[in-house]
Amino acid sequence: MGFVLYNAPQSTCSQRVRFSLHAKGQAFEERKLDLFSGDQLKPDYLAINPNGVVPTLVHDGVPVTDSAVIMEYLEDILPDTTPMRPSVPHESARMRAMLRFIDEVPTPAIRVPSYNLAFLPHFQAMSAEEFQALCDSKPLRREFLMKMGRTGFPKADMDEAQGRLDRGVDRMNQWLLEGGGPWIMGQTLTYADIAIMPVIVRMDDINLGDAWADKPMVAAWLDNIRKEPAFRATYYHGSLLTEKYPHLKAARVDQALHATAASA
Repeated sequence: MGFVLYNAPQSTCSQRVRFSLHAKGQAFEERKLDLFSGDQLKPDYLAINPNGVVPTLVHDGVPVTDSAVIMEYLEDILPDTTPMRPSVPHESARMRAMLRFIDEVPTPAIRVPSYNLAFLPHFQAMSAEEFQALCDSKPLRREFLMKMGRTGFPKADMDEAQGRLDRGVDRMNQWLLEGGGPWIMGQTLTYADIAIMPVIVRMDDINLGDAWADKPMVAAWLDNIRKEPAFRATYYHGSLLTEKYPHLKAARVDQALHATAASA
């Protein structure tokens, strides 16, 4: 039966798993879910992932959920195919500590500006009753959506998220400096790189790339990972928010024009 990946093109967690599969050269059947249509909340999907989120990897009929768990699972079953976890135990533990930081600090933080800048118009088009019903249908994201509401996250929440993203970039820069690059743990690309990749790519996509303006190693890391064959396969057209939401693309162009004018 092989691998079947239930995911969404723009989902940052889905992007981690797509990259991991491509990097390991594993063919898989991709089933794209329309999250705004509620595909992830339909009974057939909840039967394999009761949390109602993406991604879910089904391997030989057995579902594996949560992107961090899926990445470790792929390493467990394919340890000799493009290894992405250090073989030395203390280095493997160090990588897992990095993953814990990434998943607790920058990863949840990127959702706040993403929802405010890209997804909010979708929720504003709903009635109060429709929005409440949507919130109540979310096993993991109910409180997050309720806090956002149909008016968006307030400035205080946006500022807090930006602070967490800045700390994430600072810590990533520290890791790169300690390891000497080009990757977070040195010469070899690991799951630490793949875990933070969607956050950095999303920040750049929604005009938050100034966070590493004074950190050339982070900028070089982004250039390097974009050159990976797995990156190009992962970020097919429609995977970036600017490719789906014209107002974000316009804002990115405006920012570039202002930057050019300022430097002239």
